[in-house]
Amino acid sequence: MTSSLSAIRCLMFVLLAALAGCAARPGPDVLKVSATTQPVPGARTVKVYVATTRERKAPGENIFTNGRSFNINYAEFTISVPPGHKAGNIEWPSGKPDPRRDFVTIEQRALDRTSFEREIERSKSPRKPDVGVFVHGFNNNFQESLYRLVQISADAGNKDVPILFAWPSQASITGYVADKDSVTFSRDSLVDTLTMLGKNPKIGKIDVLGHSMGTWLTVEAVRQLRLTKQDAVIHRLNVILAAPDIDVDVFREQLAVIGPLSPPMTLLVSKDDKALAVSSFISQDHQRLGTIDVSDPEVQAAAKKADVQIIDISELSAADGFNHDRYARLAAMYPQLAEKDKNGSGNIRKAGAFIFNSVGATLASPFTLAGKVVSGE
Repeated sequence: MTSSLSAIRCLMFVLLAALAGCAARPGPDVLKVSATTQPVPGARTVKVYVATTRERKAPGENIFTNGRSFNINYAEFTISVPPGHKAGNIEWPSGKPDPRRDFVTIEQRALDRTSFEREIERSKSPRKPDVGVFVHGFNNNFQESLYRLVQISADAGNKDVPILFAWPSQASITGYVADKDSVTFSRDSLVDTLTMLGKNPKIGKIDVLGHSMGTWLTVEAVRQLRLTKQDAVIHRLNVILAAPDIDVDVFREQLAVIGPLSPPMTLLVSKDDKALAVSSFISQDHQRLGTIDVSDPEVQAAAKKADVQIIDISELSAADGFNHDRYARLAAMYPQLAEKDKNGSGNIRKAGAFIFNSVGATLASPFTLAGKVVSGE
């Protein structure tokens, strides 16, 4: 029986690896700027600032490899989003980029630390800018993580100044162990970036969105901030973990150090996340945080006790075949969620375990929702 189960798991891993290799991956050519490329009517532009522990291919260039840099590199990109953009999607160019139908890079430049901070400060002049820091996940190359942040920012209506923290993923389904080492390598650099932003009085609130393996890096950075008594920086953070690839027991120990956050740390989970199922298999069946069951009374009680918010987003559609990128669909619902947060309805900032209702952009107790289904309401 055990050997049969192992065989099934190995087959699942092979199938997922094959699925990941089906589509062509975007190369660094999508970051090139054409002298003739200009935004078209109806297109939107998104300016993204980058802090990365990836190495530059050449000094002063914004082509980043999967090598590890011991110094943080900084950059700025402006991307055009096509008029027909569909929420949750990235319209990758096939052949020569066309701003009428594709995401297109229209400007880019290398920055140093001083210019990086200065440009963020004045990006929403005259008001104090709020910022959104995105920490990407496993198996992402640089351009994939950059364009994902552009998609999220465009769909959310550009409320925050988008900042990509890019760590050196191998962008390979077989690079899991190397990627785990790379997020550990990048921990101090993320702490440095959050500290820079958190101590700057010219910057407003700081939303931090970690995805997949990037959530471990995010939580470790917050833990390190707490251990070094950077409470004032932590106080300015709103932390969201999407499909967290973190061992449940490890997360419990991390939270013991971090303590309650205000607003509560938010976890976006799905029981049917296939990528996290593979991660659990690689980790010898240690459950990943992103697959916990919000209908479990123990999970409900633990969420309230730890003062965290756990939201099952399984109702949202996924585009990656793994059910691992559902979080990207939430950005388009940001205006509804923000309004409910503003008027105090919808449990948007409340600790506990919930199910997300995409139709009304609301959160409901899994027990309440189940009762409505049974009664036909």
